[in-house]
Amino acid sequence: MGSGVSRYLTRLIPFGTFSGFAVLAATGPDTSYLLAALFGSGAVYTGSRLLDRRGNSRRELSRRARDNVKELGRIAREDRIAAPQTKRLAELQAGVIESWELLPEQYRPLLDEDIFTIVGEVGDAARLARRRALLRRHLEGLNRREISGRIKGLEKDLARLEEDSPLRSPFEAALEGRRGELAGYGDILDGISMINAQLEGAESLLGNLRGELLAVDNRLSSGPHDPGLRQLKERVAYFRRGLDEVTRSVESLPDTERMAAR
Repeated sequence: MGSGVSRYLTRLIPFGTFSGFAVLAATGPDTSYLLAALFGSGAVYTGSRLLDRRGNSRRELSRRARDNVKELGRIAREDRIAAPQTKRLAELQAGVIESWELLPEQYRPLLDEDIFTIVGEVGDAARLARRRALLRRHLEGLNRREISGRIKGLEKDLARLEEDSPLRSPFEAALEGRRGELAGYGDILDGISMINAQLEGAESLLGNLRGELLAVDNRLSSGPHDPGLRQLKERVAYFRRGLDEVTRSVESLPDTERMAAR
């Protein structure tokens, strides 16, 4: 049984229990209208919460989507190179949500978790875009030619020092630091390339998901076990795995939070 169905039953069972007790209290051999009223009130309360769950879920989905749009807008203002892509991501998110909303009412609960996953992953895509912008800014502050020149200078200085000179240790440390800085430059470029590829893939996948959601209406013949629905869920899972993999890959790059604070 899916987790979404389990949560639905968790909310439905108290409603049924209160309703049953209310009927028993009112019609049983030991009739108690006070108990019937109390149980009836409980049934009304749990029933209203059950009915309002969908409204709360929709409001939460809208809130998260708005947060993503705001973040993508901020990135677009700070990184003009990324502006067209962040705009497309925001539009694709809106398109996927719209396609989900156009589904027949009885089909939406089957994809509730997936639509939240998609919106959550758009948020992760926005964070990757922000990290890419900060990495670009960091690279702009690095002069590769200057670093290479300093490395050559340090190597010459070390060559002139005696083997037992106390100056060798600080010079070697400085040289190692400069070499690491130069190597880090290449790592950052690789990280930016990975983020570029993943965000382009996210755009493509969001577009495909929107099309598949629009086609779901004519496919869901066997409910949650429908092959088309299963394929759509697999695409969502693939989307999530791809973003998670890139996020882990760029964790070793320079601390972008510190970069932003400078």
